[in-house]
Amino acid sequence: MTPDEDKIPFTAHLEELRRRLIICFSAVGVGFVLSYGFKERLFQILVHPLTQVMREGDTLIFTGLPEAFFTYLKVAFLAGLMLAAPVILYQFWMFVAPGLYEKEKRLLLPIVFLSSFFFIGGALFGYFVVFPYGFQFFLGFATEHIRPMPAMKEYLGFAAKMLLAFGVVFELPLVLTCMARLGLVSVDFLKRNRKYAILLIFTVAAILTPPDVVSQFMMAVPLMVLYEVSIVGARVFGKPAPEPDAGPQAGTEDRP
Repeated sequence: MTPDEDKIPFTAHLEELRRRLIICFSAVGVGFVLSYGFKERLFQILVHPLTQVMREGDTLIFTGLPEAFFTYLKVAFLAGLMLAAPVILYQFWMFVAPGLYEKEKRLLLPIVFLSSFFFIGGALFGYFVVFPYGFQFFLGFATEHIRPMPAMKEYLGFAAKMLLAFGVVFELPLVLTCMARLGLVSVDFLKRNRKYAILLIFTVAAILTPPDVVSQFMMAVPLMVLYEVSIVGARVFGKPAPEPDAGPQAGTEDRP
């Protein structure tokens, strides 16, 4: 049985892509509207790891008149994006579904669930584990004559980048397991290239995190653990390697 996409014209693919993009944007819009009613509370939750390690009397500031307003808008958009993440992931996998075989389509629902689970799990790891230690490290440079005064806009940009980065990189086990399931990689390949993967992990962590060793290690170490989880997932769910042909048995001869 061949994939369905061999029977669908290119224009139909474009129409399907347009329809699914409209659904994704609509989901983000609905999430934004729902989140905007709780924008102040959401920002308090987002800034909580920072305020917990700030000294008494310190507070966030905004330096431009519209800065607070646009910061709340961005907070609502970020929350709406997080709420719409399952819908976006579902639409993505359903778009690629026609190119899959029937047995592969049965994996779509677990993949959508696991994609959402790993994304949200990565963002929560960044919020509850990385943020407190990272902010404590940064604020540790304050002295009697140097007082930190973080701005709302700068904090939101930093927090949003980190949360999205951790959410995306925590998809690593799912991506590698799916690649193994499709036969693109194997357990032996992942083991053999472990040292290159570690180098790539530290490079990605250095790019996505602030330029300090603490944040880099706090992203790289979980990624190395997730890489090992990917190897386990590839072993359990990966495509089995084809058995070599046995050929003619030893000691036998072809007869006319």
